[in-house]
Amino acid sequence: MTDRAFAVVRAGALTTVQDGGRPGYAHLGVPRSGALDPGARDLANRLAGNPADAAVLETTVDGCAVRPRCAVTVAVGGAPCPVTVDGRPAPWGAAVRVPAGAVLAVGAAVRGLRSYVAFAGGVAAEPVLGSRSTDLLSGLGPAPLRDGAVLPLGPEPPAPPGHDAVPWPGPPGELVLHVRPGPRDDWFTARALSAFATRAYRVSPASNRIGLRTEGPPLERAVEGELPSEGMVLGAVQVPPDGRPVVFLADHPTTGGYPVVAVVRERDLAAAAQAVPGTPVRFIPVRQASRSRRPRGW
Repeated sequence: MTDRAFAVVRAGALTTVQDGGRPGYAHLGVPRSGALDPGARDLANRLAGNPADAAVLETTVDGCAVRPRCAVTVAVGGAPCPVTVDGRPAPWGAAVRVPAGAVLAVGAAVRGLRSYVAFAGGVAAEPVLGSRSTDLLSGLGPAPLRDGAVLPLGPEPPAPPGHDAVPWPGPPGELVLHVRPGPRDDWFTARALSAFATRAYRVSPASNRIGLRTEGPPLERAVEGELPSEGMVLGAVQVPPDGRPVVFLADHPTTGGYPVVAVVRERDLAAAAQAVPGTPVRFIPVRQASRSRRPRGW
């Protein structure tokens, strides 16, 4: 391995390699995967001088620490967190030059949940089906980081970063998810659909990259019995037997057997990546001009 690499000093609770993911392989049972907060990934890459979808590190809750083997420009974004280089404070949300052998430490998120670490040249892990993303559900892509692992970096970009800093959206104090009716909304009572659209839920600590689980009023079924497995999409709101909605995120299964009551608008899902446990969640129905009926209770 060349010196265009970095060693993992502290892997953190869950740090994975993520890029634009693997869209287009659902027929093979492969989830999309990719960064849960693609906007944060794009901004961090821009600061590091990379293309928007270059592979980055996605940390969860408590950050990570790495030691580059070469001098490299790095940008840390996403959830605000302390950043140091060999123990000295460095800026978050801005490009930082890290000397060879120095330790870049990304601390615990102050607000939000997931931070993104972009290296100039990108993380050059071996691609699988055209992506370097770690997929926790299928096991494709590089394994989650572990202490002592060494990962390669891509070639230094030909041009220096074009920005010193850019505006960053703050993590949500309340998660507002706009939804359209799901294919199985008629499996729920009118009272359940009304509760889904008007009552407050909270983000559950059991949430992960596969799905955002919620706590709140269970949704009452109008149709009992089993549902044959059918295709699932990003943002599908599936309702398991306990009645609490689960919003499918990037590593979601491509099929499922629980009814889907609604589908979240995709551009709302980045905020879900930064919603800490206990964050209030509201599901807001949106009208569809192409669909004549509205769900009962909405």
